[in-house]
Amino acid sequence: MAAMLLSTMRSGSVSPSWAVRLAARSLSTTSPLQAQLQTKSKKTLARPGVKNIVLVEGVRTPFLLSGTTYADLMPHDLARAALQGLLHKTGLPKDAVDYIIYGTVIQEVKTSNIAREAALGAGFSDRIPAHTVTMACISSNVAMTSAVGMIAAGQCDSVVAGGVEFMSDVPIRHSRKMRKTMLSLSKAKTLGQRLGLIGSIRMAHLSPELPAVAEFSTAETMGHSADRLAAAFGVTRLEQDEFSVRSHTLAKQAQDAGLLEDVISFKVPGRDIVSKDNGIRVSSMEQMGKLKAAFIKPHGTVTAANSSFLTDGASAVLVMSEEKALAMGYKPKAYLRDFVYVSQDPKDQLLLGPTYGTPKVLERAGLSMSDIDVFEFHEAFAGQIMANLKAMDSDWFGQTYLGRKSKVGAPPMEKFNLWGGSLSLGHPFGATGCRLVTTVAHRLQREGGQYGLVAACAAGGQGHAMVIEAYPQ
Repeated sequence: MAAMLLSTMRSGSVSPSWAVRLAARSLSTTSPLQAQLQTKSKKTLARPGVKNIVLVEGVRTPFLLSGTTYADLMPHDLARAALQGLLHKTGLPKDAVDYIIYGTVIQEVKTSNIAREAALGAGFSDRIPAHTVTMACISSNVAMTSAVGMIAAGQCDSVVAGGVEFMSDVPIRHSRKMRKTMLSLSKAKTLGQRLGLIGSIRMAHLSPELPAVAEFSTAETMGHSADRLAAAFGVTRLEQDEFSVRSHTLAKQAQDAGLLEDVISFKVPGRDIVSKDNGIRVSSMEQMGKLKAAFIKPHGTVTAANSSFLTDGASAVLVMSEEKALAMGYKPKAYLRDFVYVSQDPKDQLLLGPTYGTPKVLERAGLSMSDIDVFEFHEAFAGQIMANLKAMDSDWFGQTYLGRKSKVGAPPMEKFNLWGGSLSLGHPFGATGCRLVTTVAHRLQREGGQYGLVAACAAGGQGHAMVIEAYPQ
């Protein structure tokens, strides 16, 4: 795909002006505080005979750089804190939900079903079933849409969904040969058998195995893939650094203005109370330019500063049927409407989930890009975001890869990730999806919009997109 893209761009099949327009838009730091409240009169997406499903509330722990204040905890501690924060914020009785679903990526072996352990720790009734799901960076998206499906099917009226990731402590295994030897030792019946097995151990067997940071199917790291994707779409280092500065600047503005109201305070055992994300760093372009390539050395364009950082954090949302929410006295934040999951080539299109998912979910909802008032895309890498925006703004890509007559169209930057994103706020793999959805709901309320769109990429060449409708105020 990369060769085809570069060849087509050079031949002029794709208008060169879109690269300039996107670069200019990426500099936009329009403050959400300056946004004019709009009065919308669009149609509702409610359908006759289809149950309305609502987001009642969403919370998250502060997202922290791994190895910092949360370093001595376990993943279920963070998930429990998010669940307790949701209970406190909603006043929800601990036996009033029908099901609990949590997403995570790198699982702690002691708590393989972290949803159940966190729920019990948070004080939920032991009669509430809970299970854990995983789908890389869209794991909590899967938790939420699973909740939507269960409610739509009439199996439940109230479901708590969420996600957690803990990168401060990941499971590290012995080598396969060492594991086989240790398993054999546990089965050995005589001293001679044990001594023989111990004698077979070599120094090389003691080398540890860390969780894979590469795609299993391609053996390529996501950062390396992001660098190649950026090159394929002609995304420059300057554009990536500019977008990263934009993300951190907007996140800092939102944090200082108190807009990140989903963040709950958390008393870390043995430490201070944590009440805000600690990864926001507003840097100058000069500082950004000093960093070296992180993956494709020495000429790559993806650096540590224009990539999302390893993060610890957890999130949780309360999803209900509208009828149940109103009966319990809640004022919902938003309707959860249509959603899609997509997948494509994990080699050359690993991070293009938003480009593939956005037109599909808009078609399902009967909407166009111009109908969307709020966009929240997951920022894995600045290069990944810029590549998606350029793919969406390309007639050639739309025709060649999406089977469309013309381009999808790139989101206007004045509507895009206005409170920062994963580059600045942090990206706990299993928890980001709930943050995106809750942020859309809050932005719709503050900005007076009606429709929001969430989109995210994920490992394996997969992606997710969802349309959210503001609840009448």
